[in-house]
Amino acid sequence: MNPDFDLQEELKKLPSKPGVYIMHGRKDEILYVGKAVNLNRRVHQYFVRKIGRGPKIEHMVSRIAWFEYIVTDSELEALVLENNLIKENRPKYNTLLKDDKTYPYIKVTVQEDYPRVLFTRKIRKDGARYFGPFKSAFAVKETIELLRKLYLVRDCTRSLPRDIGLERPCLNYQIGQCEAPCQGKITKEAYQANIEKALRFLAGNYRPVIRTLEERMKAASEEMDYETAAKMRDLMQHVISVTQKQKMENADGEDRDVLALAMDGTDAVVQVFYVRGGKLIGRDHSFLRIGEEDAALLPGTDEAANAANLEGTGEEERGLAETSVRARLLSTFVRQFYASAVFLPKEILLEQPIEDQELIEEWLSAKRGSHIALRTPQRGTYSRLVHMAQENADLVLRMDKERARLEEGRTIGAMQEIASALGLGHLTRVEAYDISNTSGVESVGSMVVFERGKPKRSDYRKFRIRTVEGPNDYASLKEVISRRLLHGIEEEKNLKESQLLAGDSSFGVFPDLIMMDGGRGQVHVAEEVCSRLGLAIPVCGMVKDDYHRTRGLYYRDVEIPIDPSSEGFKLITRVQDEAHRFAIEFHRSLRGKAQTRSLLDDIEGIGPARRKALLRSFGSLEAIRDADIEHLAHAPSMNTASARKVYEFFHPSSTK
Repeated sequence: MNPDFDLQEELKKLPSKPGVYIMHGRKDEILYVGKAVNLNRRVHQYFVRKIGRGPKIEHMVSRIAWFEYIVTDSELEALVLENNLIKENRPKYNTLLKDDKTYPYIKVTVQEDYPRVLFTRKIRKDGARYFGPFKSAFAVKETIELLRKLYLVRDCTRSLPRDIGLERPCLNYQIGQCEAPCQGKITKEAYQANIEKALRFLAGNYRPVIRTLEERMKAASEEMDYETAAKMRDLMQHVISVTQKQKMENADGEDRDVLALAMDGTDAVVQVFYVRGGKLIGRDHSFLRIGEEDAALLPGTDEAANAANLEGTGEEERGLAETSVRARLLSTFVRQFYASAVFLPKEILLEQPIEDQELIEEWLSAKRGSHIALRTPQRGTYSRLVHMAQENADLVLRMDKERARLEEGRTIGAMQEIASALGLGHLTRVEAYDISNTSGVESVGSMVVFERGKPKRSDYRKFRIRTVEGPNDYASLKEVISRRLLHGIEEEKNLKESQLLAGDSSFGVFPDLIMMDGGRGQVHVAEEVCSRLGLAIPVCGMVKDDYHRTRGLYYRDVEIPIDPSSEGFKLITRVQDEAHRFAIEFHRSLRGKAQTRSLLDDIEGIGPARRKALLRSFGSLEAIRDADIEHLAHAPSMNTASARKVYEFFHPSSTK
């Protein structure tokens, strides 16, 4: 589970862009993958109470612990990415999308002497060129039909040139939709020129065709041939739909990683998209800390401005400097990221050339055992995929900056608020104490530690009360705090300062503030202990109201109210709850151990093995008590002597 995920804050940051959202459960499992035209609007809908959306969805929403998302350029890209992620992760709640649905492709058989343009739902490594996937099979078929009409592409299954002249031409030749290469009526070169035009169209150069269709539509409309005009209009819509650029899958079926970098001051993040088998199946990101030397060259920083003033560099030079820094950062990332990688893809796509690129290519190729190419695509699908990775890298960095700002306010800022309320100069480490018992039985104390506003669980300590009988919380607190501080004084004498600073002791470092779970009484107990030991540690109490809710701090015999909406107040509540939780858990564990003790443990000669054997054989203490010596002796691990001891324990008046 992501412990730093703040649902309400993350919902505010959702972009109003198309993309895919991924819902995670409390154990970090993926519950659901969905696509959205508007991520902000769609994801918000899950967390607004809706009537009638069904128990299955309600149950899923109740299990959502955190979510993530990937922005795309279009809904179609989101649809295909959604399909890839569902197939890869098999989320529990994507039941309607687990049918392994495939999308339509356009296949151009360029490996043939006289290529064809075909509809297919399967991709094979057969040398053909594939375009897609597309969401509308109808639009694909209409576009293929259009290509055949525009460029007179054959659709027969004849093997050419082997079958040239063997059969008469088909009907398409008769109606003017094919130039009959089967009869040798068009040269191979001329036919290939038509195929090249079709390939350019499928690659995205479809504006000339749309202009032609638009002119035909207008001409038909002027002649009041509205049926033809409507057909031209529909064809234009099909062409736009089928040639819409998307980057979620590539038909060559290769493995690629796509890398893009985002920078902000001295922070940077590299976004990695994983393309496996031609499908984008996942992503990851890594944070980098930009070194001072590189940071000084970046525009927008004080160091960069000073360098520009001193050296007289202009915008162009600073732009080149930033490019150089990006090249070094990407180079560093590639070397570190792939040094321990188990799998290496055939190709790594980068936003720009990197430092030592040829050397790194040689190194990675040797690791893989075959050539690995590092490429910087300038146009086409791969360029757009790199751009999408770049956009997501920028988004991750902005979110991390915002998360860091909020986290600092929640932790360090909250500590500063408490310090200001109490009039303390600084506040780094606080310790809180609590007592837990049941009518004075198994009384225990807890000590929890918060440093810089965060729990430091390695320094938590538990205390079993030794000197206090019965339910006396004040006396128990006095014992616990005395033992803790005496431990600290002893360790401070024995350990060197360097060891204390290195964190080699949890007791040797004293707190800047002791926080007691309670008011005047608890505070005075702690102050008395500190005074007796000669320690000037301030002590405050975390005061609760009649409804057992935190309301403020008790310090120097004055109750100090704290704004309930402030981060300082929230931190006080967390400290108080943590001390209480830790004490109760310790007490519960001791109480549980005490309750597992059996009456049979008091019988001489009956150890754990015989106790278990008796309970398994008879089922209960009552049955053991009612059994005679003969039946007891027949239980596993038992003999006549041990059976007699058990019988006499439950029947002390019987004679031997």
